[in-house]
This record gives sequence, structure tokens and C-alpha cells, in this order.
Amino acid sequence: MSTRVIPTMRYRDARTAIAWLCDVLGFQEHEVYKEDGKIVHAQLTFADGMIMLSESHGGPFDELQRATDPAGEPVTMSVYLILPEEEMSAHYARAVEKGARIVMPFETQDYGGSAYSCRDPEGQVWNFGSYDPFAEAS
Repeated sequence: MSTRVIPTMRYRDARTAIAWLCDVLGFQEHEVYKEDGKIVHAQLTFADGMIMLSESHGGPFDELQRATDPAGEPVTMSVYLILPEEEMSAHYARAVEKGARIVMPFETQDYGGSAYSCRDPEGQVWNFGSYDPFAEAS
């Protein structure tokens, strides 16, 4: 059986979030659906991975998931994206250059590879690292 995990997120201003995620972190728009001026569903890709996001729009899912606190309160979930080691320093430099709020600086990890973490303008935490737990399992 093959399955994929696709994180879902809520943003107060999904249009701005999408622009930031694409410009600063390197995501690509896959699909964006709008209704009454709101983004009700968007799919962004990063290499062979995907996230889905939206703004609150009055549906039943609004009671289950909300946007994060842009002030930087702790979150209950964050996303880890795996990059080849040779791309890590350039990705970090791009994030810094574009003004990402770095919350864990780029460094070599004791368990192997390198990693860093940043927050987007609405407080979501994004983790990038070269450690690939799937590669270790094989």
C-alpha cells in the first residue's frame, strides 16, 4: 500500500501566505480555489510533497482547525521538509535574505545532516533538514 501525508493549515490571509510560502520557502502553487473572494482551498507543492491550506470560510471544518497566533505562540504541529544536504545552506540563505523569522538557526545535527526552522508571518513553524528518516529505515 502506498499513502501520502498532506498537512492542512489555516491562515487568516491565505493569499498573502501563499505568496510568502512560494517566494521565501520555494513552494509552488498547484491549485487555488476561491469563493466570495476567500481562498477556500489551496494546494502547494514542494518537490514531491504537498500542503493544503485555506482561510476560514464558514464550513464545518472551521470548528476543527484555526489559524495560528502570529505573535509566535507555540504550535501543536509543524512541517518538516527534507532537502538534499547540498541544498540546505542555499535554502537557509534564501530564507534569511527574504526576511524569514529564524527560530532555530542552521546547524549540523548530532543525529546527522543539517537543519533550521523558521516562522511564517502568521506564526506557522517550518522545519527544513537534510536528515531523512526514510533513508535510515531502508
